[in-house]
Formats: sequence, structure tokens, C-alpha cells
Amino acid sequence: MTTKEAKTIKKTDIKMIDASERTLGRVASEAAMSLMGKTKASFERNKYSGLPVKIINASKLRITPKKLESIYHTRYSGIPGGLRVVKGVETMEKLGLKELIRLATFQMLPSNKLRRKMIQQLTIID
Repeated sequence: MTTKEAKTIKKTDIKMIDASERTLGRVASEAAMSLMGKTKASFERNKYSGLPVKIINASKLRITPKKLESIYHTRYSGIPGGLRVVKGVETMEKLGLKELIRLATFQMLPSNKLRRKMIQQLTIID
């Protein structure tokens, strides 16, 4: 296959994950495994060989208020003193449960050059 040819994705090649009444970690880890391609026999560590993942019913995710208090994410602006720690409650109020799922999945992916390519294949729907 040359670089000019576009690879078409069949509808059956998309991994669907239903997040209703499931915990955040279980959904994120299943999505990360499929995005990395570890569920396929043709897994290669240095190439993107994963499946596109679609998570549905993100608003029906089962998460307790105590767990939301213990979750935190860091953001760094690049300037000295620009590290900001954001709690899970704050993220959920501003951006919703979709962003919490995306951040959890992003942290479970390997931190290499393929990470951004993998996270682009993740679609989250309420």
C-alpha cells in the first residue's frame, strides 16, 4: 500500500464499548488495549496497528463522589510556576465525563510518538 492510497475503515472494524454502569478504569483500560492493537494478532509495538474505538453512553458511567475527589490531573503551561493540579470534580463540571474518560485512556497509552495518533482514533459519545 502506497502513501497516496487511503485506508478505508469498515464499520465492523470499529470497537464499540458501552460505558453504562461500568467504572472509569475498566472502560479506559479496555479502550487503551484496543487502541494499542494488543487485541489483534498483528500487534507491533513500533507501528500503529490498533482499532478505532467508539465509547457510547459516557454520561451513564458509574463513578462515586469519593472517587471524583481522589482523581486529579496536572496541566503545565510551560512557564516557571505554571503547573496546575485539577481535581476530577472540577473537570467533570467544566468538561463532563467524556473528558475524564479521554484523560484516563490517554494516561494508559504508552508515552511515545504513537500516543497522539492512537488518541485521535478515540470517539466518545454521551
